[in-house]
Order: sequence, then C-alpha cells, then structure tokens
Amino acid sequence: MKKLVVAVGLLLGSFNMFATADVENTNVETSIMVKQEGYKEIQVSDLPSAVTKAFEKDFPGGTIDKAYVNTEKKYKLEVTTAEMSTTLYANEKGEWIEE
Repeated sequence: MKKLVVAVGLLLGSFNMFATADVENTNVETSIMVKQEGYKEIQVSDLPSAVTKAFEKDFPGGTIDKAYVNTEKKYKLEVTTAEMSTTLYANEKGEWIEE
C-alpha cells in the first residue's frame, strides 16, 4: 500500500512539473541589413577606359559582370576570372585601391 501511495505521489508530482514548464517563444524575426556604400550601378561599357585596360592587363580572360561608381569616382567591379569570382575596387585612373 505504501508503494501505491508513493507511486501516485510521484505521478501527480510529474504532472505538476509539466504544467508549469516555461515555453520559449520560437518566433524569430530576422532582419538583413544591406550596407549602402554609395555606389550606383552603371553599364560596364560606361567604365573609364583606364579601368577596363587595367582589368584586361591584370586579369586576362576575366570578365566584368557588374560595375558601380560612387560620387568620388571610385569604381566597384564584380568580376569573374578562371580562378575566382571577386569584387575589385579602382579609381578613375585604373589604379586598384583598397575598400
């Protein structure tokens, strides 16, 4: 009889434990922020010839997929070569710069 009372007590105690369990909010809101660097997309054909010549010289066989320019006349190039796809930055003189 004592075992029955203990078993019933444990059973009722476990129900109480589940009834008071905290529920976590699983709704997660995700925001993606895109940093606007002040670059405006332009046609690849609108790049200064110094920039295209520098690219052809330094990356033979590569292609300029997209081109952008900012107010300081700095150019952002999304390029593809045989080895990689990357982003390059140049000034209007065709000199590679760090961004």
